[in-house]
Amino acid sequence: MKLRGDRVMAGEGVIVRVAGPVVQAKNMRGAKMYDVVHVGNEGLIGEIIEIVEDKATIQVYEDTTGLKPGEPVKATGIPLSVELGPGLIGNIYDGIQRPLEAIKAQVGDFITRGVVAEAIDRKKKWEFKPLVKKGDKVSSGDFIGEVQESKLVVHKIMVPHGIEGVVEEIAPEGLYTVEETIAVVSTAQGKKKVNMLQKWPVRTPRPLAQKFDPREPLITGQRVIDTLFPITKGGTAAIPGGFGTGKTVTQHQLAKWCDADIIVYVGCGERGNEMADVLKEFPKLKDPKSGEPLMMRTVLIANTSNMPVAAREASVYTGITIAEYYRDMGYSVALMADSTSRWAEAMREISGRLEEMPGEEGYPAYLASRLAAFYERAGYGRIICNEERYGALSVIGAVSPPGGDFSEPVAQNTLRIVKVFWALDSELADRRHFPAIHWLRSYSLYLEHVKPWWEKEIAKDWYELRREAMSILQKEDELREIVRLVGPDALPPSDQAVLEGARVIREDFLRQNAFHEVDTYCPPKKQYEMLKIMLEYYHEIKKAMAKGVSIDKIRALKCRERIARMATVPNDRYEEEFARIREEMEKEISVLMKEVAA
Repeated sequence: MKLRGDRVMAGEGVIVRVAGPVVQAKNMRGAKMYDVVHVGNEGLIGEIIEIVEDKATIQVYEDTTGLKPGEPVKATGIPLSVELGPGLIGNIYDGIQRPLEAIKAQVGDFITRGVVAEAIDRKKKWEFKPLVKKGDKVSSGDFIGEVQESKLVVHKIMVPHGIEGVVEEIAPEGLYTVEETIAVVSTAQGKKKVNMLQKWPVRTPRPLAQKFDPREPLITGQRVIDTLFPITKGGTAAIPGGFGTGKTVTQHQLAKWCDADIIVYVGCGERGNEMADVLKEFPKLKDPKSGEPLMMRTVLIANTSNMPVAAREASVYTGITIAEYYRDMGYSVALMADSTSRWAEAMREISGRLEEMPGEEGYPAYLASRLAAFYERAGYGRIICNEERYGALSVIGAVSPPGGDFSEPVAQNTLRIVKVFWALDSELADRRHFPAIHWLRSYSLYLEHVKPWWEKEIAKDWYELRREAMSILQKEDELREIVRLVGPDALPPSDQAVLEGARVIREDFLRQNAFHEVDTYCPPKKQYEMLKIMLEYYHEIKKAMAKGVSIDKIRALKCRERIARMATVPNDRYEEEFARIREEMEKEISVLMKEVAA
């Protein structure tokens, strides 16, 4: 996003007021809302957010320390936009799409004010392969060529929006920079040159021809998510939780293991040390499917809490615009936003500086509409082009409610918008139960959407198993108060069996070790088989206890320990191991029942 090089309109505004990241300038007649401006003698990047007569209010995306009234403000006449083209994958950007590696090469470890860096390298040459020939009819979104952007991603070069006509010239296969002309299209408005570089305003969603209800689950390999609270490709989810409950680790797991083609990870205002961990760890991670570095299908946007507050909003829009661009190529894209609460806090600060009437807890009255506009850019749909092409964009946002209070405005407004709610619980985190997603507070509205996929690909009775598991966990919660008062031994055998069955599901199915080489990812079929064996175990012990077998003898069974270790059985040979566990379980419980009968 090289903004300082863009054309500057005639005439200059003058700064009249500076209030933190908010600057007011006069003599701004002709400027438009959301236009980019260069503020002060150093040309800091800003965006117009309010216009009254000839006065414009600007939010500045860089540190405004030392900025003073009387300094110039230059309008560019263009909205805040991102650069799209080969070179995005594997890059690490700040909130306004400046590449951190290029900035480091220029100024060292600290970003100085006014630094300029091209978002996409203009000098690098890419191996371009044409996909059309002279005389072909093309329109917006059609592929005209492709570039191998990384070992894992083929970058499709699309006809920019608004261009339709006949291909008059197409470049032969070879090496080209992103700014070199690769095609000339003859349109009704004249000849249009096409290169590999596009720009798109970040606040304008890239359109789809048609949106559909998503049908395919986004498989994450996390049992509590895939089996109990699934998300679809093209779905929306929120991960709310207090400090230390595992929001970031959960998002890292999803980024690493979910079966999306492209990952866009946006750190919008998280603590600097957390974002530093992301930047340090992500390049080391291996893509589980190919063995290549995960960065070969990832774009990182780093915007920490000590960076200018206004840039948090820009980072969210920058991330989702890049994600939409890859969705338009027909890919399944997953965007992780960590965390939307920091973005909302930035909105609250800017709103306060603008002296707007505050809403609940000081947040602006438009908080809900801004959050909704962001999440509504997710979805599964048909891409605008001549061929039949579909893409999906899934959005997963972390929410950091102060003190883990889910009744605060950001959590509540997010709850109304998203279809999946993974509620992280501090008590579970304190007990070292990770992922700390509370099974009674969380929900997914995509169950009916993904049910046909599970029944077709995995097993017909998947939905019934899930329903029974949830029922046992619910019953355990109802019994908890009685257990506190009278102890578990005073309960009838049927209730003791419920407690034992729920304990197995909680401790051995819902708990998952992100750092274990096998348990970190659990395939859908293995998830189903694990849950099936656990429910069979529950039914068997229920029958045994009804005939007089004590709970102590049940807990002493050898198969109980083997059930607890099912998660760590290697994913390539779990079937035969599970068959042995099932056989051993039935044999041991039948022996106990015979002993009681004798």
